[in-house]
Amino acid sequence: MIEESARTDSVVGALEHHLVHEVPPLRLQRARPAFLTQGFVKAGFLAPHDVKKLVAEETEALIGGHAVRRDGRFAETGGTPRRMHNVRRAEIAEHGRILPGVYRSAGLREALSVIAGEEVLECPYAPEQFVITELTRSGDTHGWHWDDYSFALVWVIDCPPLEQGGFIQCVPRTEWDKENPQLHRSFVSRPIHSAELRPGDLYFLRSDTTLHRVYPVTGGRRLIVNMGYAARRDLVKPLSHETMDALWADPEQTRDTPSPGTGQESSQWRRTSCGGTSESPGSSSTI
Repeated sequence: MIEESARTDSVVGALEHHLVHEVPPLRLQRARPAFLTQGFVKAGFLAPHDVKKLVAEETEALIGGHAVRRDGRFAETGGTPRRMHNVRRAEIAEHGRILPGVYRSAGLREALSVIAGEEVLECPYAPEQFVITELTRSGDTHGWHWDDYSFALVWVIDCPPLEQGGFIQCVPRTEWDKENPQLHRSFVSRPIHSAELRPGDLYFLRSDTTLHRVYPVTGGRRLIVNMGYAARRDLVKPLSHETMDALWADPEQTRDTPSPGTGQESSQWRRTSCGGTSESPGSSSTI
């Protein structure tokens, strides 16, 4: 245990040393305009290669040993699908060391705060702090949605070539009405930004006011770690967690989720070893 703790401290120390000595404040500040106008910004410069490698190794071990298959749709986001394997925060905290340590890094949150232009805090709702998702089957996707909390930092461990999907699409400056999400209204009133991703990339997302999805994969594999963070306003505004509680439910549970126009759809969550059709629309701008 002491050896594992020391290794985690070493990884976090290397990350924070990199942020202090290798990432000039001006580079963080220059990332802010894209973050504010497009809803996200690619930020692979935040972590050195050695830290990315160790994050990837732990992620691979966790998805290999603790994956749960998720297939469902959610009325709160207009019936959009979730098709993936995942590892929840509870299993990562129990069996991982590096991912929880990196998430708690004060130096990383300080850097993210510079990009965001406001303080970035640990998420007060534990299940949203860090999760792993993997897309492997044709049609797998994390469909259009918003998050409950303000920020997400995504570590891209593996990603298919652009032609096989898996890239991020975002509609910034949108609002989530869980009773009437009106996704198509967002699509026609705001630009849809898309970005190609490669293994080793990171991107920082304004996740509560940016409608976003992962374009469905048709081949290859997309494996990421999502780290969720909060703003000060999130600590005082009323929040509910219907989609998160359902999406990350115990594998033995079944949730019936109404999908507009399709009646009642049963969503089966099942533990499995890891081994569709695309939603409209396409992208109106590419970055």
